Amino acid sequence: MTVIALRRCTLRPWRADDAPAMARHFDSAAIRRNLRDEFPNPYTLDAARDRLAIKLARPAGSDLAIEVDGEAVGSIGLTLQGDVYRHTASITYYLGETYWGRGIVTEAVGAFTVYAFATFDLNRIEARVFARNVASARVLERNGFALEGRFREQIVKDGEVLDGLLYGLLARDLPYPSTDTSTPTTA
Repeated sequence: MTVIALRRCTLRPWRADDAPAMARHFDSAAIRRNLRDEFPNPYTLDAARDRLAIKLARPAGSDLAIEVDGEAVGSIGLTLQGDVYRHTASITYYLGETYWGRGIVTEAVGAFTVYAFATFDLNRIEARVFARNVASARVLERNGFALEGRFREQIVKDGEVLDGLLYGLLARDLPYPSTDTSTPTTA
């Protein structure tokens, strides 16, 4: 079991008892505003249980809870690609609105990226961001991701047409060594 203890949070595997915290922290229009439509709306306890079942079924270590004060308040994960893209993964993350502005996601993305390159056979990690989501773009840039493209009018969210941004990071371009960022442990 992978646990990454950081200064502001801990990244750890999801647990069956995380559903109530998920429903409490993720039922937010502000979070939903910059995520895919598959994100539950409303984020009820039943929706949380359904999402949790999906998270628990993913490859070990590829989808972790962001824990603060003993409670799951965010999510960070990878979608591993296949075929000719088998050395590439997409990273996704979100955090309960109450915890925004504390550097939690910036720290989590940095540590998780280092962990992902060390754990999975990856050469590249990429992220897609709604162009209006300046905070998320900043998180990626602070962690060494480069803006690789703008996809004009790629996204339709709640009737609004938006540009999409593609960020990428290669393993060889990690901005810091893994020992400076996180302390992965196996329990």
